[in-house]
Amino acid sequence: MRAPRDLFRPAPPRALGALASLAILATLAMAGATGCVSSQDIAGLRTQIGDVQRSVEQAQSQASSKQDVAQLDAQMGRQMESLLKTEADMQVRLQNLASRIEELQAKLEDTNYRLSQLSQQIATTNQELKSFHAPAVAEGTAPIAPPAAASAPAGVVDPKALYEAAYNDYLKGNYDLSMREFQEYLANFPDTDLSDNATYWIGETFYRQRKFRQAIEQYDLVMSRYPRGDKLASAQLKKAYAFLELGERSQGIGLLRQVVRQHPTSDEANLARGRLRELGVDVK
Repeated sequence: MRAPRDLFRPAPPRALGALASLAILATLAMAGATGCVSSQDIAGLRTQIGDVQRSVEQAQSQASSKQDVAQLDAQMGRQMESLLKTEADMQVRLQNLASRIEELQAKLEDTNYRLSQLSQQIATTNQELKSFHAPAVAEGTAPIAPPAAASAPAGVVDPKALYEAAYNDYLKGNYDLSMREFQEYLANFPDTDLSDNATYWIGETFYRQRKFRQAIEQYDLVMSRYPRGDKLASAQLKKAYAFLELGERSQGIGLLRQVVRQHPTSDEANLARGRLRELGVDVK
């Protein structure tokens, strides 16, 4: 018959110390009963008991220390895991924040560009309006009587008045009327300083009406007919936008990069960079 397995388990250090003390005391009792115990024997046994107790206390201290170290290691592991998770969450939040900042910057650049265009257009309009004003009469001098008005020949069109009317209609959202007026301007005055502007604004009327193919054709005319005009970069940029609106991503990206390369310090280049970042592609 086998003995139960629990009987062979090692006893804990405290139990071992107690057993050792009991064994020594039993020895003392037996020796006392037989009358063979001397004071020297008792002193030796007491020394052995002290050694056993110190060994037991040391074993208990070591066991307690190991347990504390294990608990400390587990706690440090949990804290490190929590810190790593927090760091990962912060990285995700920072990435999202950076993307949002880029989107807002692109929108701000687009707004600045539009304001710059509007300011330029206002300045041009004011300059054109000044040409219609008669020169001021010096104070203290009698006004000079104007010459007799002569009737204008039939079919003669004032270029500045026509351009101004076309542009004002564009600002009011009368795109069809504005387009016809700009086309009339180009038919009568194809080689003035404002001819490239008129061609560009025809493209803009198409763009505003989401007729992107027609808008692209007009932007191409600006680039081919007026390669040194001040609307070249704007035409390239808006042509890129039109391709993106049509879903032709590769053509749009190529034109945006072209704007950055050819006009690196312009407002159009800043807008192109912002749009490329929104698309998630490299500027180069």
